[in-house]
Amino acid sequence: MEELFTQQVYQVVRLIPEGRVSTYGAIAKAVGYPNHSRQIGHAIPKDVPAHRVISSSGKLSVPSFRERLENENVVVQENGQIKDFKKLFWNPLEEL
Repeated sequence: MEELFTQQVYQVVRLIPEGRVSTYGAIAKAVGYPNHSRQIGHAIPKDVPAHRVISSSGKLSVPSFRERLENENVVVQENGQIKDFKKLFWNPLEEL
């Protein structure tokens, strides 16, 4: 299950459009494991845009991803909150 789960997570995260963000929980739900949001994000390959996955509160979980998001015109406020989080949120269950 672990390898299949991991590959499914990578597939969904690769689909997040540039300039948009999703959450760990939304990704976990999309791959059929709604209670596994804490397993999202471990050792993600460089070709997976992990910087687009944030906490459900709209905050950046990994401070080093700030620059990558800002390069995609996503505004990250001083406190790590994504400006216009609800507008930028990409829900794979609705958009796939």
